[in-house]
Amino acid sequence: MMPEKLQIENGFNFRELGGYQTTDGRRLKKHKLIRSAALSTLSKRDLTYLDEYGLRYDIDFRSPSERQKQPDRLPAQTTYNFAPVFTVDETKSQTDDREEDNRLLTERNAGFKQMLDAYNDIVLSANAKKAYRKFFDLLLANERDNESVIFHCSAGKDRTGMGAVYVLTVLGVDQETIRADYLISNEFLKKRRGFKPVSDRVPLQAQNATYSENMRALSCVSEKYLDCALGTMQREYGDLGHYLETELGITKQQKKELQQIYLED
Repeated sequence: MMPEKLQIENGFNFRELGGYQTTDGRRLKKHKLIRSAALSTLSKRDLTYLDEYGLRYDIDFRSPSERQKQPDRLPAQTTYNFAPVFTVDETKSQTDDREEDNRLLTERNAGFKQMLDAYNDIVLSANAKKAYRKFFDLLLANERDNESVIFHCSAGKDRTGMGAVYVLTVLGVDQETIRADYLISNEFLKKRRGFKPVSDRVPLQAQNATYSENMRALSCVSEKYLDCALGTMQREYGDLGHYLETELGITKQQKKELQQIYLED
């Protein structure tokens, strides 16, 4: 199924995860779980829309510098929660770095390698594990019906994408659907309002084929990125389910509680 796009005018990659079916025939409730890109450019209309939608918890996966440059805009009733997956933005979503620009201009596959490194760190780093554990703690706190959690990074594709992989797995959604939800970011990213791609920093006349190839790698999601993360989990921890239990500390009781909160028959 195609996820429901939220009617946000000054933002992108905002979507409702409600409606996905689990392997035991249940469905995710609507108005409970939202994923998105940055919230820094939201209009007054957007804030009213999200308030009426029931948004009560915001989980920000961005780095400290990303948050400082573009702080979230939120409805008054929404609680902000900072859970940085990286201490710096390893996906380079909005990083201003001249040395990095030069590498992208001259080194083939630099963007692809950078993304694989980022996905490995999402799986392996203590900081990322701490962030996603906090994510699940907040999901457990969102007990009331029709009250939503939104989780996001800058583009809503990598750190947010892995957060979605984790929670949808715990809720019992099949891996084919989870993979499709991850990949559909490429469609939602085609319209990016209020987002400055890295490519904007390099003058058009200075860009070359190597740079364009690297920018495509940095600006999209790929099955190879997801497979890199899952392969690292399998190599280091056994599999995704075992990783969620041992590294993020999701107990059987917490899994049951999350399913009670977010699923309906």
